[in-house]
Amino acid sequence: MGGGRSGGGGQGEERRTLAKIALTSLSAAVAETATFPIDIIKTRLQLHGESAHLCPPAGTSAAGNALRVASEIWRKGGVLGFYSGLSPAVLRHLFYTPIRIVGYEHLRSAAGTDGSLLGKALAGGASGVLAQVVASPADLIKVRMQADSRLLSQGLQPRYAGIFDALTKIIQTEGFLGLWRGVFPNAQRAFLVNMGELTCYDHAKHFIIRKQICEDNVFAHTSASIASGLSATALSCPADVVKTRMMNQASGKKTQTLYRNSYDCLVKTVKFEGMMALWKGFFPTWARLGPWQFVFWVSYEKFRQAYGLSSF
Repeated sequence: MGGGRSGGGGQGEERRTLAKIALTSLSAAVAETATFPIDIIKTRLQLHGESAHLCPPAGTSAAGNALRVASEIWRKGGVLGFYSGLSPAVLRHLFYTPIRIVGYEHLRSAAGTDGSLLGKALAGGASGVLAQVVASPADLIKVRMQADSRLLSQGLQPRYAGIFDALTKIIQTEGFLGLWRGVFPNAQRAFLVNMGELTCYDHAKHFIIRKQICEDNVFAHTSASIASGLSATALSCPADVVKTRMMNQASGKKTQTLYRNSYDCLVKTVKFEGMMALWKGFFPTWARLGPWQFVFWVSYEKFRQAYGLSSF
């Protein structure tokens, strides 16, 4: 009898985990689609100015603002220009988001860190790194396809025709491990962004509820998501700039690369563009993370409630 109950409990836990995976994927796909135009503006801003590294011209101006970049995208590609690279972005979240969200919950519970801020931070960072390593190839393709929209705006031929074309060409020219180009700055960013996002959301939401500012409802979820978006952006933006630039450059015998490694990218970015270049795209990043987290967390919490799961 005891064994049967144990097996039933195990099956119940497995069903709940699978439900969480499905719900996080669905919520992430909705949030990614809703906020993707801001993400492509952020990527273009972060790549702006890096060509000056090889031979910086005198009087090089600062990066264009988000409005100018958005106008250029609209002029050259219309509405569809804002969704270049959406498919690999959604594909990435089918791996990335379930691993980091469900993984965080399991690590938090396994370590008994429900009330410990440090424990939550470590759980968030660790789950983020694992998720990002798994999802790095899709992230690489997304960045490359987003950067291709800039080539189109200059009247040049894009490098890739789609996800599978990008996958094939990257493996052919850079090898299978080329799919993990930029994985180290990617993992560093993932640690920081998830440490800021998951820890802040979790802690802020429960603080709001504990202090009886409001109940566990959409107001608590919205307030916590805004706070976590700002925290995650401030922590991760420098690593995000390095990650984007490292992933955008191709490698090969006939290809001239701007950066030898992440540290070289960091040094050259600061040298030629100044310290504040590490926060290029900060406001578009924050403008995206805020709405992204609002859509994701509100929908995810509602989906969990509808399915009969406890609050995150």
